[in-house]
Amino acid sequence: MTDKPVPPKSRPRPPAPRTPVPPRKPVPPPARRTPAIAKAAVKPASPLARILARVDWAHVRERLTQYAQLARMHRPIGAALLLWPTWWALWLAAGDFPPWGTLCIFTLGVFLMRSAGCVMNDFADRKLDPEVKRTQDRPLAAGKVTPREAIYVFVVLITLAFLLVLLTNTLTVELSFVGAFLAVTYPFMKRYTYLPQVYLGCAFGWSIPMAFAAVKGGDHAAFVAALPLCGLLFLGNVLFSTIYDTEYAMVDRDDDIRMGAKSTAILFGDVDLPILGILMATFLFAMLLVAQRGHLHWPYFAGAGIAAALFAWQLWIMRRRDRDACFAAFRNNNWVGGVLWVGIVLSYAMK
Repeated sequence: MTDKPVPPKSRPRPPAPRTPVPPRKPVPPPARRTPAIAKAAVKPASPLARILARVDWAHVRERLTQYAQLARMHRPIGAALLLWPTWWALWLAAGDFPPWGTLCIFTLGVFLMRSAGCVMNDFADRKLDPEVKRTQDRPLAAGKVTPREAIYVFVVLITLAFLLVLLTNTLTVELSFVGAFLAVTYPFMKRYTYLPQVYLGCAFGWSIPMAFAAVKGGDHAAFVAALPLCGLLFLGNVLFSTIYDTEYAMVDRDDDIRMGAKSTAILFGDVDLPILGILMATFLFAMLLVAQRGHLHWPYFAGAGIAAALFAWQLWIMRRRDRDACFAAFRNNNWVGGVLWVGIVLSYAMK
């Protein structure tokens, strides 16, 4: 038997020689700037910039939101109900399109005075509103705004409104003091009289003689000559305000009785709808007399016919005195004021 040769044991291969890595060069530290260079590179902030940087803008935004809600800026229906009679007066006083400057002043003034009136109203009712379901979430009633803050907001708003009036004439400025007095005292009337809605009509309607005075340019003779038309329009606005604010008060009638507040809705009682119907008819008659004095044409009478139909619809939906229906009727008066204004504008445009 032949022996097989034994293969030699395999030897491990030697590792491949590594490529030498050159040593890293040390990175020099960054050169330090001299104080003069650093001062030139970073410009110091101005005092105003430093103050603005410290302001908590989120808190400022939150406070402004609460103030805007206090002034009902998120609910423009009240401003619209004040704006329509003011525009009626501007167009009737001018006999056509009023001057642009006067139109802008009174439009801005309406929103400012309405907001100021809302703030003062919430201040006067700060102890009543928490007990009423519809008003308990208002900023002052809910404790989100303090009474002192409300006074500050009122002062700012009424000051801005007065600055606008200063752009008119002396007679308008003098009349504005009466308007400011009515706006400040109206919210307290529900404690002393069952006719706060009538007082509201006087407060809201005071923009009418002011508009006539502004358009007439402070000419006392021209203002006196326009007083019959101005007086009829003012009376119409008092009736109009009594109508829509009575509908508004019907929403809270049960709460007002419980809290001891007074309103025409409580005064009228079970005959509230017939009395509202009489007030609506009287208002429309007064506005027809305005048309005769203001030499208005058929577009205005068409608008008055639409307003009469809207009033009839309001009485119909309120027949069961449901709260939501009364509130819907109140809001519908925005259309009444609007169609009458459109009628006035078209009457003068078609001369």
